[in-house]
Order: sequence, then structure tokens, then C-alpha cells
Amino acid sequence: MTVPEAPATPAAPFGRALCAMITPFTADGELDLDAAGTHAAGLVADGCDGLVLSGTTGESPTTTDVEKTALLRAVRAAVGAGVPLVAGVGSADTRHTVELARQAERAGADGLLVVTPYYSRPPQPAVEAHFRRVADATGVPLMLYDIPGRTGTRIEPETLLRLADHPRIVAVKDCAYDLLGSAKVIGAGSLAYYSGCEELNLPLYSVGAAGYVSTVANVAPRQLRAVLDAFDAGDTAEAARLNRLTIPLAELMMSSGLPGTVTAKALLGAGPVREPLQPAGREAADGLRKAYEELLAATR
Repeated sequence: MTVPEAPATPAAPFGRALCAMITPFTADGELDLDAAGTHAAGLVADGCDGLVLSGTTGESPTTTDVEKTALLRAVRAAVGAGVPLVAGVGSADTRHTVELARQAERAGADGLLVVTPYYSRPPQPAVEAHFRRVADATGVPLMLYDIPGRTGTRIEPETLLRLADHPRIVAVKDCAYDLLGSAKVIGAGSLAYYSGCEELNLPLYSVGAAGYVSTVANVAPRQLRAVLDAFDAGDTAEAARLNRLTIPLAELMMSSGLPGTVTAKALLGAGPVREPLQPAGREAADGLRKAYEELLAATR
């Protein structure tokens, strides 16, 4: 019996270790481009291969189109041309998403993060048409963002497999919590998968994902990357050990009832969050700081 050869795992088009970067604001709530550039450069120095700007962690629902462009240009100036920058351009409106995509292309984005249109809950043919419209609008590769818990609509595995035939649809940020469905698409060798949920970084990587897009990487970029490095070196036990060390902080940052933007900014002191978000309370901030310091102590 001849066993069919497995398809090649897609390369990591934007690197392996990506940070979903927060957007710093000044004390009075204005965009802080100097702080954004400093934070971005620090993330790259600490092991991030690329950065995702103006995602939900970057408070895209409450930043203007002009601010998004200014942020992208400032971060590009800070990190240089060799660091992949993926710009979040998703919205519930296809026309607006196309315009954001074109603005990001003009501002120098290396990739576009495009979320499923939210709230209106379009059926799968409409979801597919939306992504194809955006992919046709620029020459920049797309990372599709599958997060049905927020959008109300899944990008079904069959839809992803069809979309993979578009030359500019190259990757998926996966927050679907469907390991079987994700493994099916990864196994087809069609799209580069990036975990968007820290607890699935290592499980998805172990079945062929390209890497991760992480909010927790805002505060622990070196520790998250070390997990992938150990796995790539063939030391799966060490990868599992290092992964376990990140779990308490990741759980507090992402699963404690506060958005990751709020918890990351509480640890970084990167200015306020914009309403309707509210800053973390004292008790939550103290718990985050304790978990963060314990992770640093365990990984020195």
C-alpha cells in the first residue's frame, strides 16, 4: 500500500512569533506615537518576528482611520523595513474594509488582518465574497481572522479551503477553539495558521501551525517565543514545561473577565484605554503584576 505524501506545511509568511500590539495613548487619551514606536522596537528586540497593529488589542473599534495610518507609519519608522507589520483593517462594512486595506497598503503594511464581518452574521457565501473583495482590492497578502465568539460567525473550514485558492489569502489567525477543524485546514497545507489564543499556541504549533499572534506577547515576548524555539529544537518536554510557566499569566490576562487590552495596559502603564473599556481595578492589577513577576523569576 502506498501512503500518500502529506502536503508541505505552509511557511510562516509574517514570521512565527507575532505580537498583537496595544496602542499607547497619552494621559488625555490621544494617540502616543512616540510610545508606540518605543514599545514596538522593544518587542522586536525581545524576539517578536512581526507586529499586528490596529487589531482588537490595539483598540481598533475606537481609533480613527487617520490614527490607524499614523500608527502604522510611526511603527514602521521605529522598527525599519525588515519587520513584518500586519495592519488590522476589519470592519462590519465591506466597503469600509476595502478602503482601510488600501490606506494600509499606501502606508506600507506587509499584511492585512481581516476579521469576519461582525454582528450582521452573514452566511458563508457572503463571508467568502467579503474576503475575496478585500483580497482583490490591494496587492498585500491577507491574514483572515476567525473569532466567532466575538463576530457571531465562524469561517467554516470548507470556506477557508476555498479561500486558499486566492493568491493573496495566505494565513489565518485562529480563535475558533476547534482544534479538529483547524487541524483539517492545516493538514491541507493551504494556509499558514497562527494561533490567536495563548492556550492553543503550542497545541496548534505541534500539528503544523506557523506560529501565533499574541496579546500576552506585549508583556512576555521572550517567554512565549522560547516555547516555539524549544519545540523547533526537538525538545518537546522543554517546550511543554516553558508553556506551563506562561499559563497563569495568560489566564489572568485573557480569561479573567477583562479584555486583553485592559490587562496588557495595566502591566505596561501604556496610558488609558478608550471607552467603553475601563482600566483594571487595583485588585486585578495587583494579581496581574504578581503573576508577571513570578513568570519573570521562573524564566530568568
